[in-house]
Amino acid sequence: IVAKVVPDSSMGETIPDTYKCLINQLVHHPTSCCSAAEIMSVLFFHTMRYKVQDPRNASNDRFVLSKGHAAPILYSVWAEAGFLQEAELLNLRKIDSVLEGHPVPRQAFTDVATGSLGQGLGAACGMAYTGKFFDRASYRVYCLLGDGELSEGSVWEAMAFAGFYKLDNLVAIFDVNRLGQSDPAPLQHHVEIYQKRCEAFGWHAIIVDGHSVEELCKAFGQAKHQPTAIIAKTFKGKGISGVEDKESWHGKPLPKNMAEQVIQEIDDKIQNKKKLSPALPEEDAPVVNIRNIKMPSPPTYKVGEKWATRKAYGVALAKLGHANDRVIALDGDTKNSTFSELFKKEHPNRYIECYIAEQNMVSIAVGCATRDRTVAFASTFATFFTRAFDQIRMAAISESNINLCGSHCGVSIGEDGPSQMGLEDLCMFRAVPNATVFYPSDAVATEKAVEIAANTKGICFIRTSRPENPVIYNNNEDFHIGQAKLVLKSKDDQVTVIGAGVTLHEALAAAEQLRKEKIFIRVIDPFTIKPLDKKTILENARATKGRIITVEDHYHEGGIGEAVCAAVVGEPGITVSRLAVSHVPRSGKSAELLKMFGIDKDAIVQAVKVAVSKSRNAE
Repeated sequence: IVAKVVPDSSMGETIPDTYKCLINQLVHHPTSCCSAAEIMSVLFFHTMRYKVQDPRNASNDRFVLSKGHAAPILYSVWAEAGFLQEAELLNLRKIDSVLEGHPVPRQAFTDVATGSLGQGLGAACGMAYTGKFFDRASYRVYCLLGDGELSEGSVWEAMAFAGFYKLDNLVAIFDVNRLGQSDPAPLQHHVEIYQKRCEAFGWHAIIVDGHSVEELCKAFGQAKHQPTAIIAKTFKGKGISGVEDKESWHGKPLPKNMAEQVIQEIDDKIQNKKKLSPALPEEDAPVVNIRNIKMPSPPTYKVGEKWATRKAYGVALAKLGHANDRVIALDGDTKNSTFSELFKKEHPNRYIECYIAEQNMVSIAVGCATRDRTVAFASTFATFFTRAFDQIRMAAISESNINLCGSHCGVSIGEDGPSQMGLEDLCMFRAVPNATVFYPSDAVATEKAVEIAANTKGICFIRTSRPENPVIYNNNEDFHIGQAKLVLKSKDDQVTVIGAGVTLHEALAAAEQLRKEKIFIRVIDPFTIKPLDKKTILENARATKGRIITVEDHYHEGGIGEAVCAAVVGEPGITVSRLAVSHVPRSGKSAELLKMFGIDKDAIVQAVKVAVSKSRNAE
């Protein structure tokens, strides 16, 4: 698509109209682009205030294309504005072009990756919340959604959030073009139903003809003390003869002969090719520095004191909040369990209650963290992040720097039962590209993990536990990503045992019991499960005749055991025995469940004895 400029006499000015555009056979999703052409033209050349050559300027208005498959129209407006060369548009989707099939942050004008539908508005809410409450700046946030994605529950989580917090700097535009990918959207053109739904969620909702430049300009000009939803009735494929409002054209490029005809028809309508420039923003966003955030003081724990790592997380986060006023916390109505309430108590204006909407909470965190405006920590039970995995996956594609803390991991939480037990979380986060997975085993390690996460690029996950366990590290202990701790060692060690969290403490208890029988084991605390300290594990495995036992409060699949196996694969003379939760658990006391699933000290003792006896028999 190459954007052109046509006059709109009713507005007394020219508006670039990217629906009246040149379309060639290379274009994907032309019909989805055409339905949004006037919307995009009015937004980018009438309504929004931004610096064209500085797309990520902190004071610029923000735009999120939630219907990411319409990426070509986003690229065309940036070409029309002058940031992209028009010739570059012809490289759409090519492997050596930045113009990918859906928006990604490799493009300077894209804050968050979209394309997995239903997520753009949540990120836009995070940006708007940041603008209103943290930056206290005048920039506004605009989000364009397709009507198909309005079936996603995550959209309505975001709608509820924006309505509750009265984000009057946020505008959502519904491109109601009636047609989905394979069928009409459920409400088709019943725009009045969309309006009632938006109003029920606390939004000011306006119905417009989405192809009327005049109506759009007027609608964008309305300011209310609540978020605004512009419900634009549009037609998919608008302006393309034989395709407009017809099914079975979603995502399809036009055949060459049809494209040439349509190009000519549209070209004939262009009357004015005047270049327009958007209005400049008011530069009132504060200068922010979130680099090299350090705790104001060392930890103050005593070795042997019992602390739950979930509580140590809350203490650490509240402390970190004093180091930098851009550290923020989010939670999903579990703050009295995750202990993020400690942060809220000390920094109430930097805490965001997201309520029981974990998908939206992750999207809000991603939005808050865009353009390096905040350092976001979001917490809930580890198991509830599973429902937000798509948001986490897209956060990684968005190159987002968010920190997620999952508490109540494993069967060790006890009586609440399997619905509350995080048993898949390590597997999930290990699969996320460029993620760092922390699994601190005591309060000191937890505080260090929080500090390190605040300064680490990519997705960081901190896994915390419910039971109270003794502090084992001194307050001056140094921790690093990818560096394990050798917690117990002697020259007579026969097996290396690797545990984390509650199972590290079970391993230490097992070592004490085995010592009485003159069997000595080496105990390793990995600190980070991703990246894993392969060097330390191999060195100590070789020192204990190649024997490794892993023990974890997690399912076998994707956890510590598999991470260790992946690290030592192909290494001669190494054997790994894995102790983990083998099936869906049940309610019970923590100690009972650790015993039932064979991950307590007694199970470790038995596994060590089996490993030693096997070796002796082999000899």
